[in-house]
This record gives sequence, structure tokens and C-alpha cells, in this order.
Amino acid sequence: MADSPEILTGLHEIAAGHDALICDVWGVIHNGAHVHAAAVDALMRFRAAFGPVVLLSNAPRPVSALKEQFAALGVPQDCYDAIVTSGVAARLDLADRVGGGRLSIFHIGPERDRGIFEGLPIDCVDAAKASVVLCTGLFDDDVETPADYRSLLADLKARALVLLCANPDIVVQRGGRLIYCAGAIARAYQELGGEVVYYGKPHAPIYQLVLAAAREAGGREAVRPLAIGDGLETDIRGAANVGIESLFIADGIHGEEIGDVTPAALGRLFEKAGLLPKAAMRALVW
Repeated sequence: MADSPEILTGLHEIAAGHDALICDVWGVIHNGAHVHAAAVDALMRFRAAFGPVVLLSNAPRPVSALKEQFAALGVPQDCYDAIVTSGVAARLDLADRVGGGRLSIFHIGPERDRGIFEGLPIDCVDAAKASVVLCTGLFDDDVETPADYRSLLADLKARALVLLCANPDIVVQRGGRLIYCAGAIARAYQELGGEVVYYGKPHAPIYQLVLAAAREAGGREAVRPLAIGDGLETDIRGAANVGIESLFIADGIHGEEIGDVTPAALGRLFEKAGLLPKAAMRALVW
């Protein structure tokens, strides 16, 4: 049988061995429609006893947008110390790309994501006039799939435009459904030979921002952080890329693939991905 991590009954079993949490949002704290109260309780207990909690999301939006969503869902502010998003990282890079002039971008994604560049000297233009492409998602992720973008992506590739991906997630849970994210469009563009720049998990630069946020919140360097997430290719691989131990949440985007949370089922999943988190549990609870 393939190696399998320890299956926990609660975070309390390993909490004392860590001095900070880096916790995913979608699929762990909420599913886009409902908050997971037990997960919120676990974060609050860790924060009170062991160290800061930094939420790390591949949401292609500013922190203020997540806080608005948290308020609507009922996620309390005292379950975390800081939020870092791929949208924040993308905005920092966009500001650098602007330099002293203006930047013309073609935006793939819903208009609600345009807060990512609000206030910057950036013009949203048609694809034919753009110097770079910013992808934050699909225009209508309720009905579209990456297949709907084949012709558009081929045209962008013909112009050799760089695609900036502000959300590396391929899919995410919304209620009980899986919907495509910007990462699926970026992957399709790469398959055509297009150049993609990614922000967020699993890419190492985002973890520099996260650890800086944990240091500021905790007043010291986090030397034994634990990353928590439901995405193998984002949360778990990202933690492995920077040498951080991780806790896998099985009832997220891989829930149907896993079925029963057993050592054998998890072993097969992790062997296929070439990953081995420190521990796993069905859902985040204390």
C-alpha cells in the first residue's frame, strides 16, 4: 500500500507542534455558500493557544472583497489575523508593469474582479489593443468551460501576449458544485504554447507574503507553520514547494474522488500526485 499520512480526528492532535497556521479559505472555511462553523472554531482555538492564523486564498480579488464575503457568510473576524490573496500578489506585479505610464490589458473574467487593478493607471481594452492579458476567471463560470475559450486563446497566442493568471486554481467548490477557475484557462493557454505568469498557490512567491504577515501578526518569525487546505495541486504542493508541513482536508474538491477517508484511499491519491502531507482529516475540526 502507498504511504498515507496520519488521519486525525481533530486539529488538537498536532496543534502544539506548530506556531502558525496558513489556512485555505474555499473548501475549508466555507464552500462559497455556507460557513463551516467547526472550522472557524478550530482556527479560533489555535489562534488563542498557539499562534497567528493567516488565511491564504487564490481569490483574484483584494482583501476587502474577501472581508465583505466573510461578513455575508458569517465568518467572524477573530478567527484569523491576516488575509493574503493571489489578487494582492497580482496587483503588486501589475503596479510594477505599469512603471511610469499606463498599461492596456485585456481582462478575462467577471467585472466583479476588476477591483484587483482599481486605482492603477490601467486601461481595460479589447484583445486586439491589449499589451497583456489578465485572467481572473471565466466570464460566466456558471455555464462556461475552458473549451469555450479555444478560439480566443488561439488568437491571443498568435499575438504572443503574456497571460497573467490571478487565480491558479483549476476548480473550486461553490455550494455542492465544482466550477472552473482562472487556472483552467491558464492551463489551456499553456497547452497552446502561450506564456503564463501565475500568482498564488502553489508558487513560492506568495508564501513570502504569507510568512511576512504571520511574522507581523505574531511578533516573531514562524518557524513551524502548518498549511491547511483541500487542494492537492495548490495547498499541499505549494506547502511542499517551500518546505512547510501540511494538513489535507479531504471533503473539498477531491471529496468525490476519495470517497471514504481511509489510509488506502488517501495513499492512492497522494501517490498519484507525488505528495505526502503530514496529516489528513475529513473536515477541519478542533
